[in-house]
Amino acid sequence: MPSSNTSTRDQLLSAAHAFCNSFANKEAPEKIFSHFSTSDDVLALEHGLPQLAPFLGREFRGQQGLQEYFQLLSSKLSYENMSFSNFVIDAEVSKVSVRGNAKFTWTSTGQSWDEVFTYVLEFDTHNKVKVYEIWADSGAAYLASKGRLDQ
Repeated sequence: MPSSNTSTRDQLLSAAHAFCNSFANKEAPEKIFSHFSTSDDVLALEHGLPQLAPFLGREFRGQQGLQEYFQLLSSKLSYENMSFSNFVIDAEVSKVSVRGNAKFTWTSTGQSWDEVFTYVLEFDTHNKVKVYEIWADSGAAYLASKGRLDQ
């Protein structure tokens, strides 16, 4: 039985759906940021080698870090047809893992690829995202950034 400080599975699932739907629906940055904790400990981390893309392998911490991450990401990539499935909830540690699909485009080269990616979201006691981790196809992003995706 969860303690009063622990969110239930349904609360975490609802918060994760709301967060993911903000992305899928291409909502305004303010709306996306509203799903994040206001804590200075908030973290965005997209796993990968920093040499492959400027938003990979770096910890973006705090509110300024979140804004920097999303500005950097939106300056390099666009996406369409984003959807999410396979939500796995661990209420004991307030985490949700989710599988995403989308078509991404590296904006400067116009090269696109279909991708499957994973988010792991850790929530605070108010069901706001405090840790946002992403695993994606960094190789495709790198090749698209160089205009070599089709080679």
